[in-house]
Amino acid sequence: MNFRIISTMICAFFCLGLFAQDSPENWFNLDKDMDGTLGVSTEKVYQTLLKGKTSETVIVAVIDSGVDYMHEDLKDIMWVNAGEKPGNGIDDDGNGYIDDVHGWNFIGGANGENVGADTYELTRLYGKYKKMYDGKDGSGLKGKDKEQFDLYLKYKKEVEGKQAELKQQSAGVMMINGALQTLKKHIGKDEITAEDIAAIKTDDEEVQGAAGAIQSVIDRGASVAEIEKEIGGAVKYFENALEYAYNPDFNPRTIVGDNYNDSTERNYGNGDCKGPDSSHGTHVSGIIAAVRDNDIGMKGVSDNVRIMSIRAVPDGDERDKDVANAIFYAVDNGASIINMSFGKGYSWDKAIVDAAVRYAEKHDVLLVHAAGNSSQNNDTTGNFPTDEFGKKKLFGPKKSRVWLEVGALNYKDGKDMPARFSNYGKENVDVFAPGVQIYSTTPEQNYAKYSGTSMASPVTAGVAAMLRSYFPKLSARQVKEIIMQSASPISQMVNKPGTKEEVNFTQLSVTGGVVNAHKAVSIASNTKGKRKMKRVKAAAKKVVIP
Repeated sequence: MNFRIISTMICAFFCLGLFAQDSPENWFNLDKDMDGTLGVSTEKVYQTLLKGKTSETVIVAVIDSGVDYMHEDLKDIMWVNAGEKPGNGIDDDGNGYIDDVHGWNFIGGANGENVGADTYELTRLYGKYKKMYDGKDGSGLKGKDKEQFDLYLKYKKEVEGKQAELKQQSAGVMMINGALQTLKKHIGKDEITAEDIAAIKTDDEEVQGAAGAIQSVIDRGASVAEIEKEIGGAVKYFENALEYAYNPDFNPRTIVGDNYNDSTERNYGNGDCKGPDSSHGTHVSGIIAAVRDNDIGMKGVSDNVRIMSIRAVPDGDERDKDVANAIFYAVDNGASIINMSFGKGYSWDKAIVDAAVRYAEKHDVLLVHAAGNSSQNNDTTGNFPTDEFGKKKLFGPKKSRVWLEVGALNYKDGKDMPARFSNYGKENVDVFAPGVQIYSTTPEQNYAKYSGTSMASPVTAGVAAMLRSYFPKLSARQVKEIIMQSASPISQMVNKPGTKEEVNFTQLSVTGGVVNAHKAVSIASNTKGKRKMKRVKAAAKKVVIP
């Protein structure tokens, strides 16, 4: 095995700036002028404009992988369904969901089983058309059949191309792992350090190559332990991608037991709103509303929230039917804000999601969505779900007026200000918010730093919750308008995400700015609310204050 050739490959996989955990733990809440860090000024606004002010409890629905509702920093701010008696197997409140105490799980079965891994939407579309056109050459096809056949060829090329790419990359990861094992064997220890590697003196070319390859990563700020952890994660990623995500023959939907072809079906799933892996949803929830005054862990953005956990996001792409039902459930059970830290490149049934988005708008609910982590321009590339309606009504908006699309901001100044992975778009991304190395809650009383637009979205949702809590007469549309109007403009040259091409930060989103809670509260203080208070009173009946 020639380890000399894999040094570049190692950096391609692991040298993405994620090793250096040097961001301030609470940076997303900090203020540029007060703290020297461009957060959203949460601490500043509580110390000034909101000091001594009263607020009302706001329900924020987190559509995600699940939430650890017993976490020390979350258990006191979880939504509790006042009309449901836990564990009695009865739909006490008559909402169609049995034992939905803290929310609902749309990717679980009535027998308690849960979907863990799932395919990507691209794979499902390929599998759909593969059954129809595999082995056919397309000759003689016309109209709709020809269109579908062309889609089949497109999806086939993408899926099979990705499978080949993953197999090649997986082999590279195994080579990296082989380099570590070679060094361990040579040194004679199961746990080795950078000092052990630096002390190696040998004429063995294989050991020299392995040492050089691993040293190249160490030189970029990683410890050997971190490299091993990343390799373990990479191995899992490639295994899951090939076995599940890009495997058109894999179908976990039988676990749910619904009629998948009926997108209007509502009452399926189970009450396990934590699920088998709630890491992502727990982290998101902490950012929004982790208890601010308990002197443990971290501080969420908003101080008077109840988190409603709705599980609809597996390890793979979420399904449109589940996303739509999650939105319907959140609206019907009193949520004022819905955070959606997920997304995909294709849509199976956009119409049902559009219907749910319209339903949320009709009921004055704000939708906050992560822009995505592919360094892509959302103005020219698909990213679902989206605020843009597919089939447009003769009269009415082309886009939802209660939708906020959020890109990710880095904690670093200068050209690296936008996160290198963040999607962007002058027309289809509204604002940027902190999304790199965000410290928040993870399952079983733990905390960790995650990066992604998945983190930027809940920062923004937290600010929205702050506005709806302290200014309850504001409508969802007004909250969106205020957040956009108050965004701090950043007029400087930066690296366009994923490239070294320099663009003005103002060209990366509609506002060209970063969410700012202090400015938002200042504007809200002088804005006459237009919210229909009947819904506010109805929502209040759906929350129990511990």
